[in-house]
Amino acid sequence: MRWPWSSPPDNKPQDDHSERPSPDEQKEVDSTVESSNLTATIWSEFTEHKVVIQSVILTAGTLVLIRAYNTWLRRIPNAEHIKPAYFRKRSVFGKVTSVGDGDNFRLFHTPGGRLAGWEWLPWRQIPSRREDLTSKTIHVRIAGVDAPELAHFGRPAQPYGQEALDFLTSYILHSRVRAYLYRRDQYERVVATVFVRKWGFRRDVGLEMLNRGLATVYEAKTGVEFGKYEQKYRQAEARAKERKIGIWSQPGILDRLLGREKKQAFESPRQFKTRMDASEKQAAKQDTSKT
Repeated sequence: MRWPWSSPPDNKPQDDHSERPSPDEQKEVDSTVESSNLTATIWSEFTEHKVVIQSVILTAGTLVLIRAYNTWLRRIPNAEHIKPAYFRKRSVFGKVTSVGDGDNFRLFHTPGGRLAGWEWLPWRQIPSRREDLTSKTIHVRIAGVDAPELAHFGRPAQPYGQEALDFLTSYILHSRVRAYLYRRDQYERVVATVFVRKWGFRRDVGLEMLNRGLATVYEAKTGVEFGKYEQKYRQAEARAKERKIGIWSQPGILDRLLGREKKQAFESPRQFKTRMDASEKQAAKQDTSKT
C-alpha cells in the first residue's frame, strides 16, 4: 500500500552494480578529490602573510649576497676583466708577483685578503710558478711617476734605471698592496695609485719613488693621471732636486755645456724616450732612402 504523500515508485529496475562505481573508478575519484584538497591546502599555506614575507626576505637576501660577492669577493684575473665602472670608484687588493721596471708590476688580485681565506685555505692559494700566473695577474702602471728606463728593444739603459727597479722590487715584491684604479693605458696596463703597508703605516709607492729621487713626475701632455696627489708629487720631486739625490745628483744641461761637470747631463725619462723615438725614426728614414 502506498501512502498519499509518498513519492511515486521508480519503475526502473534497481541495479546495485549499475549505480555504484567500480573499485578502479572509485579510487580515481578519491585520488582526484584528495589531490584537489592537498593542492588547496598547500596553496593556502603559501598565501599566508608569514610565508609570503619570509619568501620575499629570503629572495632579497640571496640577491644581496650575490651582488656583494660579485662586487667585493669576485676575483679579477687580469686588466681585461676590469669593468669601466670600476675606474675612479674602486680599488683592488692583492699580492705583487713580479716587478717589470721602476714604475710597473704585476698584481694577483685577492679580494677580501686573508679574511676571505687567501693563502691559508687550500683552494685559495696564490700560484708561485711564473707559468701558472699567465693571464692571472693585473699589470699595474704606477700613476703620476716616470722611472728611468732600463735597456730594452735595442735601447740603452738610463742612469738609475737599475736602481729604481731594485728599490721597487725590494719595496713591494711579494707584498700586499692596494691599487686605486684610474684607467687602462695603450699597453693594457691599469694606471693606479698604489699603497703598501710598511711598519704599520700606509705608504704611497709613487711618492716614495719621488722622495728617493728614483722617478720624476710624469710629464706627458695627455693621459696623465695623478688622482688627488699631483701637488704632493711635485713637492716631493722639488725636495729631491734640492737634496740632489738619485737622478738629480747628475749635472744639468747647462753645467754640461759649460764643462763644469764631467758626468752625463741629466735627462728625464720623457726626454730620453722622445730622443730615442726621434733617433729611431731618423734611422728608419735613412734606411728607406738607401733602398
